[in-house]
Amino acid sequence: MADNGLIRTEAGQERIQSLAFVIGVGVCVLFCGLSVVLKVAESGHSQEIELDTRINPNNAPLGSLVRLPGIGIGRAEAIVGYREDFGRRNGNERAFETIDDLQKVRGIGPKTVQNVSEWLKFE
Repeated sequence: MADNGLIRTEAGQERIQSLAFVIGVGVCVLFCGLSVVLKVAESGHSQEIELDTRINPNNAPLGSLVRLPGIGIGRAEAIVGYREDFGRRNGNERAFETIDDLQKVRGIGPKTVQNVSEWLKFE
């Protein structure tokens, strides 16, 4: 009979240890989940593109153009292609004198020009 009581006590301790383990893991998961939610919430405040300086579309590399709002790889390639073609045809002249000149590039209209205007310089 004493052995039977000892078995019940060991079984009870194992249940308590298992419960404590489950609670511990649950608390860890909760804190990790909360941490992720807070990080996502913080990053939600700065979803806009942040550039260190304004860029000149007359000489900006493809990687810089892609960072502009509304300019994907296709439009960035179109800007570079237009600029290079313009340079071959017109010598040293700049392809883009003003923001409106960007509308000469296929796929770029007034809305895109408005979205990128604050990020560009023409010098």
